[in-house]
This record gives sequence, C-alpha cells and structure tokens, in this order.
Amino acid sequence: MTLTHTLQQIFENLLKEYGSQSWWPADSAFEVMVGAILTQNTAWSSVEKAIAGLKDVCEMTPGSLLSVPLEDLEQAIRPSGYFRQKAERLQTLCRFLNREYGGDPGSMEPVPTLTLRRQLLDLKGVGPETADSILLYALDRAVFVVDAYTVRLFSRLGLCGEDAGYREVQAVFMDSLAPDTGMFNEYHALIVRHGKERCRKRDPVCGRCALGGMCVFNLRSQISNLR
Repeated sequence: MTLTHTLQQIFENLLKEYGSQSWWPADSAFEVMVGAILTQNTAWSSVEKAIAGLKDVCEMTPGSLLSVPLEDLEQAIRPSGYFRQKAERLQTLCRFLNREYGGDPGSMEPVPTLTLRRQLLDLKGVGPETADSILLYALDRAVFVVDAYTVRLFSRLGLCGEDAGYREVQAVFMDSLAPDTGMFNEYHALIVRHGKERCRKRDPVCGRCALGGMCVFNLRSQISNLR
C-alpha cells in the first residue's frame, strides 16, 4: 500500500466516522485570521467567547479593531487566555493588513502562497501553524495545517516519529496528496475531532477507533495486554 493510498484511507475512515466538520466557523476571512491568533494555546470554546467579546467593542475589520484602546481590547479577548500577548499580536496583524493590503484580505488573492506565508511568518507571534491556518481557512490556499493532534495521531500510526518537526509532518501530506483546499480543510478538522474524542494524549479510546486496524500503537497495546 502506497503512502498516498494510506493517507486517503485514513481520511475516508475518519470522514465516515465523524462526517463533515464544516470548519472553520467564521463570518469573514478576517474573523478566521483573528481566530487563528486567539486559538493559540487555548480551547475553541474560549475563542468563541473572546470573539463574541471582540464583536461587542468593534466591527470585525482591521481598522475598527485598531481603533479600540489596548486595555479594552485585552479585556474583550480575556477568555482566550494570554490576552495581553494576543492583543498585541492582533494589532500587529491588523497593521500588516492595513499597510500591505489596504485592510482587505481579499486583496491578498493574487499574491503567491509562499510569499504570503513568508509575510505572515515575519509577524511577531505568528508561527507555522497559525500562518498555515490563515492560508488554508481564511485564504483558501492548499496548505496542510499541522498541530499536536496531527503529530500524535500520525506517530501512533507509524507514519512519523513522536518528535517529528512541523515541516517533516506537513511533507507527509503535501508530498503525497494532490493540492486540494477542501480536502486539506476537512482532513485537518477530522484529525482534531479524532484527537479530542479517540486518540487522546492520555487514555486513548483504542477499542472504538476508526483507525484501529491501521494503528501501530493499537497493535502494540493489544500485544502488551496478551502478556
């Protein structure tokens, strides 16, 4: 079985198990960008509260967000945690959008993906996962997003090491699958769902796993239980 076929089988099994995830929930591309900053080191339920608080104090545009006094911005996004850092990062993102793209994410459409990625990574507080989340979910670029759930699942499946780096894991997907924004979107969302419900860091639910028959971790656990 080729790696491409294995990745497709994993995707099909997860999709059959959970159905379409309709991710990323947002009203605009800019809101997705804001969410990508706010979701750093926190649960999405907290991000939803922070976005709701943000909408109470400004319109969801770069210019409007920048008009909010920093202390008010910090309090609005407080539920997301690390609110002082994230307020600064949101302002940095908004200044970048205003300076380079007239405050309109739609103006980024003709810019090559690699150029956009470099620009985003140059922003303070934006790492590969945040940059790629913006590219995939806000700008519809075929870039696969890697997170802790991805590394955990694919190391247990035997497709990468537990300490594999971001680019190494990303290459597993992007070198083996045709660039497909819709599939990459759905695939990543399914991995996150599976990581929360089945392939947990502690006490994974291997007995009801849609990928149990493909999983090295599961096989080793079964062998260990027989001893």
